[in-house]
Amino acid sequence: MTTRHTVAPKGQGGRGAYRTIGEAIRAASPGDLVVIAPGTWTEHLVLDRAVVLTAEHGRGSVVIAPPPGDAPAVTVDGPDCALHNITVWGSDAGLPAVSVSSGAGLVLEECSVEGGRVQAKGPEDEEGGTTALVLRRCRLEGARLAGLHLAGGVRARVEDTAVTGVDGTGVVLSGTASLDAVRLRLERTTGSGVRLRGRSRLRLTDSVLAGSGRAGLLLEDATEATAGESRIETPGAAGVHLTGSARAELTDCRIRGAAASGLVVQETARLSASGCSVADAGANGLLVTGAGEADLADCRIDRSAFSAVHLAGTAVGRLADCRVRGGSEHGVHATGEARIELTDCGIADVAMTGVSVLERAVATLTGCRVAGSGAGIGIGSPTGSTVADSTVTGTKEIGVQVAKGATASLAGIRISGAGAAGLVVDEGAEATVNGGWVENCAGSGAVVWTGARPEMSGLRIDRPGKNGVFLAEGAGGTFTGLDVTRAGFPALHVAAGADPVFRHCRIRDCAEALGTDEGAKPVLEDCTADGTPLTFGTPAAAPANGSPGTASSPRTAKSADAGEEPEEENLEDLLGELHELVGLDRVKQDVGSLVKLMQTVRRREEAGLPAPPLSRHLVFAGNPGTGKTTVARLYGRLLKALGLLRRGHLVEVDRTALVGEYVGHTGPKTTAAFNRALGGVLFIDEAYSLAPALAGNDFGTEAVATLVKLMEDHRDDVVVIAAGYPGDMHRFIGSNPGLASRFGRTLLFEDYESAELVSIVEFQAGQHRYELTAPARTELLALFDAMPRGEGFGNGRSARQIFQEMTERQAQRVAELSAPTSEQLISLEAQDLPHPAAR
Repeated sequence: MTTRHTVAPKGQGGRGAYRTIGEAIRAASPGDLVVIAPGTWTEHLVLDRAVVLTAEHGRGSVVIAPPPGDAPAVTVDGPDCALHNITVWGSDAGLPAVSVSSGAGLVLEECSVEGGRVQAKGPEDEEGGTTALVLRRCRLEGARLAGLHLAGGVRARVEDTAVTGVDGTGVVLSGTASLDAVRLRLERTTGSGVRLRGRSRLRLTDSVLAGSGRAGLLLEDATEATAGESRIETPGAAGVHLTGSARAELTDCRIRGAAASGLVVQETARLSASGCSVADAGANGLLVTGAGEADLADCRIDRSAFSAVHLAGTAVGRLADCRVRGGSEHGVHATGEARIELTDCGIADVAMTGVSVLERAVATLTGCRVAGSGAGIGIGSPTGSTVADSTVTGTKEIGVQVAKGATASLAGIRISGAGAAGLVVDEGAEATVNGGWVENCAGSGAVVWTGARPEMSGLRIDRPGKNGVFLAEGAGGTFTGLDVTRAGFPALHVAAGADPVFRHCRIRDCAEALGTDEGAKPVLEDCTADGTPLTFGTPAAAPANGSPGTASSPRTAKSADAGEEPEEENLEDLLGELHELVGLDRVKQDVGSLVKLMQTVRRREEAGLPAPPLSRHLVFAGNPGTGKTTVARLYGRLLKALGLLRRGHLVEVDRTALVGEYVGHTGPKTTAAFNRALGGVLFIDEAYSLAPALAGNDFGTEAVATLVKLMEDHRDDVVVIAAGYPGDMHRFIGSNPGLASRFGRTLLFEDYESAELVSIVEFQAGQHRYELTAPARTELLALFDAMPRGEGFGNGRSARQIFQEMTERQAQRVAELSAPTSEQLISLEAQDLPHPAAR
């Protein structure tokens, strides 16, 4: 039975009240309750039995202040002791105010400890038992060295407690101590927030460590910690720092404003983090050195002052589905013999390189995205890094670089909008490129320097600002299935002494197919330029007169052995190709009528009769993705088959290719683009942008005037097709009196119906040897029916994008099958369709 003992000053508390707390404790039996009247009690209390001390009038009404000396205000020597609603003052901030001895137990509830620490010591071995400490809704303030110190075999739990204003470390665990902290608020410490030593253990939940002078959470030796849904804010050093063989697991934690690195892993320590974020670190977001290892999943690292992720020594880093954004240096930087694995990660807007691999480090990238960085991916290690199914977009410099002496394998990589070359293979580097796309880079699509001999296959290069592939002196390599389109310079440039082998390569719509320096030795096997065989060097058979042969033109319409014309395209086949296009019934009819008209014109000319007035220039009005470019290319080939154009090739341009940036620049720029189209078709996409609604001094009007003059000067040697939105093309035609007379016919490209979009997907599937199941076809039709037809709708482009997404989802699905059948490999099923909400 619990007995109540009252402690009150003389004259209070009634008969039987004790005048000191110590007297009441000595009179109490285990399990008794000691109720203390308000006031400041100057005592050294020793709790050597299971008693509960409580303030009669609630929190803050009772203060225990020890007399001068170095003894704690409260010493606990027995089990199951408790203090409720009591404030304890320490005699010296550097000494314990509350001390729990080995094997004892204490619960502090609604208590405050000021000017001294709470200290609990336990036995160093398990045979000595444990010391138990519980703090609920407490406040520890103003201590020196440590606010809460747990040593040896202590088992402690802290709930809804604040530790603040400590001149030292907030919480220290050593030996085999363990702490379970829930909603701990730790702030304003000159040392680390929480420090673990020895073999101590920490579990931190829903807590905040703010304003520490050193690391927020420091793990040393063989300690372990788990932290969930917690925040570490503005630490004076690292946010979380692991050394020795420490282990830490972080879940849904936030580290912000660390003066040094956000996460640090050293020696043989191991860190695992999931759903965490590191922001505004004063150094690295994640730093792993020595033989440390870090595994991050679904994490974010934003705005690091140094490289967001830095690995050195023999460190290992594995990041999956992580995001890096902003930073003054690299996104990911691996040096020494470190290994970094990045899967489905995104890196954006870092000042230097998105992923940098130096010395003998190894990187493996799968499904990653680098955007808006200084450079994209830089491989400078000879130990063999791999990049697969990844994209690099909008870099200020090179997209992907395999540096001098480095080794790398690239598969399915896409490089878009690089501010310099798309892909660079430096001197002596070894690179294998299997598939991929390089587009819209300001420099050459791929650059191969002296001594490098890469193997590239299935690479597509579209609209490079300079060459498609540039090979420096003495470079080489094998290029198979290369596809270069719309290059502003020669598609392939081979310098002196370079001896590359090009097999089954296609050059289309480029300023020139092949440019060579004296002494270049390219080998061309089954290559074409706009459908014409591409050859170089001495013909295989000598001329009939036996005189030495001269080098044939790099781009020639004649075969290399007999000087014969290649087989012309058949008009009926081309018309059949036109009618195989999905939809576009009205356009097909209009083009068919034009062909018949031009056939008649051709026959009259052959008969010596005057030709009727005829303008071959056209306006293609339609929304994006309605097949305008495809029909324009066919139109050029049809005119060549009719003998009305010399080459029939297509040169596609937009405003940026025609309009200059300063006075005197536009005319030459427009003329250069026009000259590339001579003998074929000049296709001006978004032509209305040359005549903006508020033109003012816009240079587009100069480009239009130049075009009108060139169309007149070369009326029989070029066809111009102006394309754009239906509602905007009348403004273009009306911007110059000469345009209306030259563009007498407009072809309207209507949006595709849902069934036609399904047919486009099926056509794409057939080309790539896939088959849609009946349920997939039904679901696909419903998807197109539900798709908004606003400005973002891409018509055929949307259909092609959906097909690509279906193949990617199918690949993920089939990859999980242990032994897929041939039917499973080619079948596109309903579950492979993208979810409508994802579009």
